[in-house]
Amino acid sequence: MATSIREIVKWYIIINEDWSDTRNNERFLLNSPWPSLTLLGLYTYFIYDFGPRFMAKRQPFKLDRIIQLYNIFQVLINAYICYKILDLGWLRGYNFFCEPVDYSYTPKTIEIARVLWIYFLVKVIDLLDTIFFILRKKQNQVTFLHVYHHGGMVILCWLVAKFIPGGHVTFTVMLNTFVHSVMYAYYLLASMKISTNSWKKYITQLQLVQFFLVGVHDMQLFWVENCDVSVWVAYIIVPQNVFIIILFGDFYYKTYIKKKTGIKTMPIKTITKEELFTEISNKKPKML
Repeated sequence: MATSIREIVKWYIIINEDWSDTRNNERFLLNSPWPSLTLLGLYTYFIYDFGPRFMAKRQPFKLDRIIQLYNIFQVLINAYICYKILDLGWLRGYNFFCEPVDYSYTPKTIEIARVLWIYFLVKVIDLLDTIFFILRKKQNQVTFLHVYHHGGMVILCWLVAKFIPGGHVTFTVMLNTFVHSVMYAYYLLASMKISTNSWKKYITQLQLVQFFLVGVHDMQLFWVENCDVSVWVAYIIVPQNVFIIILFGDFYYKTYIKKKTGIKTMPIKTITKEELFTEISNKKPKML
């Protein structure tokens, strides 16, 4: 037993310290996995237990102004990250087919690593989406898809910022932050009662294009030869994209294609972020 514990501790030290990127290893929440895992544990406890009990005999909080400020922040921070990734990498000669992480200590590579740490922090902040649901007494919006997506992104982005902050994976970050800037702009306008009906279909299309491009980009790692990028990136991200494409594709078909062909379906209405997650989650294939 003692030997097994020593082996576990040994491998924990190797993975957490020896394999990590030293440029980011001392940054907030990256030194160890335990703070982030504790945060996710508290998040889960709050949204499924404490939060609903706390709100049981209370009126929903009116958070319109706070959510509007939150949406403005999300638009700006995602646009900033997208710009930095373009300026530091994809407009400066990054290779679409294979772009290994540059672990050197040049000003450019240090800045890329810092930006991916900021991206991870943004995914932690994204957990507020669910907190807002609870405080507004919208427990029905806390779906499997919503929690899976938010919790999973925190874990995935921690791994990226900790071990591979740069190179190939920044293509996903670039696309994701661009799409999120557009999405949160839509949510902001909707929260201000500004008509955004024409946006709905195109935002879903934009999301589907994002998932497709990310999947194709990472699938290349399975067959591109002499590429010094770990194939585990593809093993994690590609199945995630297939899963999300199925959910969003089913939502898009039933919301827009059936409607256009005259098959009876529910009327199209303005869809908020929480409603979008709910509708997609309720339509996921049974085998999943």
